[in-house]
Amino acid sequence: MNNHGVVHFEIPADDPEKLSQFYTRLFGWQVQKLTMGATDYYSTATVETDEHGMPQQPGAINGSIAKRMSPDQRAMNYVNVESVDEYLEKARGLGATVLMGKSPVPGMGYFAQLTDPEGNPFGIWQDSPGAA
Repeated sequence: MNNHGVVHFEIPADDPEKLSQFYTRLFGWQVQKLTMGATDYYSTATVETDEHGMPQQPGAINGSIAKRMSPDQRAMNYVNVESVDEYLEKARGLGATVLMGKSPVPGMGYFAQLTDPEGNPFGIWQDSPGAA
């Protein structure tokens, strides 16, 4: 077995504040509004977390709710990989389309966004505390 589990989700919303309240009321998720650049980002904890915001329940993942960037934007899951560069190349070779190339999340890691051959969006994530 590999270490390519789903590690993060993103839910787009026309009204992120309202959608955050929906999930909080429905499931009891803890949502914290953060500002990242010009965009509000709602960090979403689905279960108890440690001091770094990592889920404490085995198999659980956390994610975010953010402003929808286009009318056809859909929810996206991120899969853990050893190397974003390696998996971008591998995914392209298997018929994926790159939506957003390798991008840093400073102090945390790198991500990229793609669509599979059927047009479904997904992301890949590489842990790298030295990312800048």
